[in-house]
Amino acid sequence: MDYQVEYYQRSPSYAAPESLKQIHPLGKAPILVDEDDVIAESAVILDYLQQQYDALQQFKPQQAKDQRQYAYWMHYAEGSLMPLLVMTLVINNVSKHVPWVIRPIAEKITDGIKGGFIRPRVKEHILYLEQFLSENDYFAGDFSFADIQMAFPLIALQKRLHGKYPNIQAFVQRVQERAAFQRAEQKSLDSECS
Repeated sequence: MDYQVEYYQRSPSYAAPESLKQIHPLGKAPILVDEDDVIAESAVILDYLQQQYDALQQFKPQQAKDQRQYAYWMHYAEGSLMPLLVMTLVINNVSKHVPWVIRPIAEKITDGIKGGFIRPRVKEHILYLEQFLSENDYFAGDFSFADIQMAFPLIALQKRLHGKYPNIQAFVQRVQERAAFQRAEQKSLDSECS
């Protein structure tokens, strides 16, 4: 299908620009605008695309076992994995937003949170995903929207893992080699540059 990508530059504090808030009051991204429909939340966007445009049922599994995996991974990405990644992003930026005089204390506190809570949880998820992908090329049988949903957090993680986890790396590579992914990346770059 033909589509257009629009890029909205967030502020240094990650707040949405007013132009995005005019589309959705919370400035949610990603967001899909399809005629009069404005749809936020990645899993909902993918469900909408599948229901509206996947007439050949290519991107959602048909077998019950794969459908359960599909539903699981569609929600796992945003319900389990992404909160830890967002928490990492927020915690890593705390010391930049406190007065310099208390910065060492803030860094000690955030180091404690990262070491005592975030890193151990992220490590559990990485090992879980690495094991799952050691036995599966994709998350719900054949390539599906579940893989698109999982691609974003795994691409973000892979940049920090430096190839330490070969099954995650292989999955990311499989997704990034898809022609549709490459076209979307190019559209995104073109949009960001314009």
